[in-house]
Amino acid sequence: MSDSMLSTVIKPVHREGYPFIALFAAVTLVLFLIWQPLGWVGVVLTVWCYYFFRDPDRYTPQRAGLIVSPADGVVSLIERAVPPAELGMGDAALTRVSVFMNVFNCHVNRMPIAGEVTAVSYRPGKFLNASLDKASEDNERNALAVQMADGRKIAVVQIAGLVARRIVCDVKPGAVLETGERFGMIRFGSRLDVYLPEGVPPLVALGQTMVAGETVLADLHSDEAQRSAEVR
Repeated sequence: MSDSMLSTVIKPVHREGYPFIALFAAVTLVLFLIWQPLGWVGVVLTVWCYYFFRDPDRYTPQRAGLIVSPADGVVSLIERAVPPAELGMGDAALTRVSVFMNVFNCHVNRMPIAGEVTAVSYRPGKFLNASLDKASEDNERNALAVQMADGRKIAVVQIAGLVARRIVCDVKPGAVLETGERFGMIRFGSRLDVYLPEGVPPLVALGQTMVAGETVLADLHSDEAQRSAEVR
């Protein structure tokens, strides 16, 4: 098998995944000792665990002003909402784009745009289905405020889901990150919210599939109206 073919199957793994993959593999060995068919079920689950924690490289577009998706998944909500109060970004409603990640998506989160992280705030909460609107308010979350070069800010919020039980954030206030740079992950089904600056419409539509670090979510320099889409 060529290197290019191998790279489509074998992906780097996020460090958060190593203990889980080892646990799944150990359980699989025990299942084989108990009953071989159960062992093969364990193999399938171990492969799934490996792919859940995959951390592939992404090709981030390099043009000033582009805001990219922070997560793999599907656009589940586009609406006006006030950013989390703990970020201190005011009480004016902004356009919020929500990307829902299911248990088969890559769960590594990436910075939507280059800038300085000015605030990071974790808040415990419930574990409702992350696709629901009220998950933004009620669920466990970790919110980041990012100040761009022009002084404007966006908010990026990691939201735990129905089966998610750990939000990982690897950055602290003062960190300066590039567009598409990794900043954390959420384990086992969750959602990312991005609050766009006032006057910046999203260039994605409900139901659209997103690729973290690659899919353009909005453009600070575009005068294009909010996009719509049809199922074809």
